[in-house]
Amino acid sequence: MGKSVLDPYHFSFRKRFFDLFFSGMGVILLFPIFLFLSLIIMIFSGSPVFFVQKRTGLNGKSFNIFKFRTMKNGAQRNQYKYKKLNEADGPVFKIHNDPRFTKIGKILSRTGLDELPQLFNVIKGEMSFVGPRPLPIYESRKLNRIQKTREMIKPGITSPWVVKGSHSLSFKEWMNLDTEYLKKASLKQDIKIIISTLSILYR
Repeated sequence: MGKSVLDPYHFSFRKRFFDLFFSGMGVILLFPIFLFLSLIIMIFSGSPVFFVQKRTGLNGKSFNIFKFRTMKNGAQRNQYKYKKLNEADGPVFKIHNDPRFTKIGKILSRTGLDELPQLFNVIKGEMSFVGPRPLPIYESRKLNRIQKTREMIKPGITSPWVVKGSHSLSFKEWMNLDTEYLKKASLKQDIKIIISTLSILYR
């Protein structure tokens, strides 16, 4: 079970300082890439550039997550049309090669560049670099009591689930990884997860 149900590191000054420092540096250093990707999306996919969606965060509180738009306009409203293509078990909806992707959106999703705007969510204190990936409101409502413990900490841009192979793991395995991270986490582990995430996305 580890030393506690919820490791105090999740709420420590070290974790918040790490999040603030590197998200701030990331926004500054990656600003040209933000502008470039915004321009590319506008040229090839039109507006809006950003996709904003309500997700479940710390203590079940909802927040607006920011991503570069990777799908056609109206994709969220038309999700029911692709229900038979859902590759995930449990209450989540995921299609690896989602037909709703735009051409540029496929590239952004595959490389993880679509997640860059979440640096602003980290700065705002709604997310952390590492933590359980935030679920849409309608999916999080279907979690059982034990699974909802993942909402006891801030959601993350990346997580152990991403590193272990998000598309190859079952929903139960995903939730178990999140629960284990609740119990045992450290700055060293977070750094390892971030490095592993970058190696997976850009290899």
